[in-house]
Amino acid sequence: MRFDEVSRVVDDPRPMERRLWAGVRWRDQGGDAVKVEPYLFFNGRCDEAIAFYRDALGATVTMLLRYKESPDAPPMPMPPGWADKVMHASLQIGETTVMASDGMSADGPRFDGFSLSVGPVGPDVARRMFDRLAGGGEVQMPLGRTFFSPCFGMVVDRFGVGWMISGTEPVSE
Repeated sequence: MRFDEVSRVVDDPRPMERRLWAGVRWRDQGGDAVKVEPYLFFNGRCDEAIAFYRDALGATVTMLLRYKESPDAPPMPMPPGWADKVMHASLQIGETTVMASDGMSADGPRFDGFSLSVGPVGPDVARRMFDRLAGGGEVQMPLGRTFFSPCFGMVVDRFGVGWMISGTEPVSE
């Protein structure tokens, strides 16, 4: 990343909630834009999660590879019945790529310590996304006005993934 871009953020005297980060583009030393894309492991429920996010968020599948379609043998033994499970999928949600897999963990999926943030979107889209993500999940903070946003809410979906939804204007109740 370039120092001049970082220093614009670090040396900003305004309180954190007042800073505008949108104009800052992080770049590596070669000048290429750096992207961070989440990769979620659903431990056997990836097909279900993909269908859910298609409905809830309008996600589109841009790539899907099942274990049985891999050109190489898996690096570890596969559990019985996992040949049809998702080895890798890429979903497009708005301008963001979210990657997903069934993984092969002996433990269930754990999505602790982070949330995926969506927005800003219009109030109708914010309400629809929030309500659909909340189906079978748990509302952490109802969608409403806050000091930092006219429309913000937090929900953990049925898979345990945390979501923060931001709207551009207040939602009607």
